[in-house]
Amino acid sequence: MTWLQDVFRTLLVGIGATAVLDAWIMVLRRAGVPVLGIELIGRWVGHFFRGRFAHDAIRAAEPIPGERAWGWLAHYAIGIAFAALLVGLQGVAWLHAPTLLPAVMVGVVTALVPLCVMQPAMGAGFASSRTATPLKNCLRSVANHAVFGLGLYLSAAVLARMLG
Repeated sequence: MTWLQDVFRTLLVGIGATAVLDAWIMVLRRAGVPVLGIELIGRWVGHFFRGRFAHDAIRAAEPIPGERAWGWLAHYAIGIAFAALLVGLQGVAWLHAPTLLPAVMVGVVTALVPLCVMQPAMGAGFASSRTATPLKNCLRSVANHAVFGLGLYLSAAVLARMLG
């Protein structure tokens, strides 16, 4: 297996895991659970190009042309980066014989990114401290990232079975 094949497989694992998370988010949304709209992530990312990283409230920030597309691009790029983190920590052998625990652990740990970076920068405060239900929001973020971790494992397992 060449390094290029491993890179491609890592990309597919990240895309697959992010798609699993998106399916989970869709289930939550249909169940009436409030979820952050992808366009708000795009708005946040779009403001980077204008030199602004932090906002009092991202919903009140000026909309960005193409913010929905920017949101999807950022969302999947981050998912791929987290897959690369997992492969970097576990080694490329994990791609060929994936195990559940490291994938879910990486997924849960990646919840630190929204809790410590994205939420404060979008105006929700550190670990959702500026929201009406900080603990609930933190637990939801950890649960969502655990689902992403499950997606990392499932995507790698499917690829290992299909490609050997």
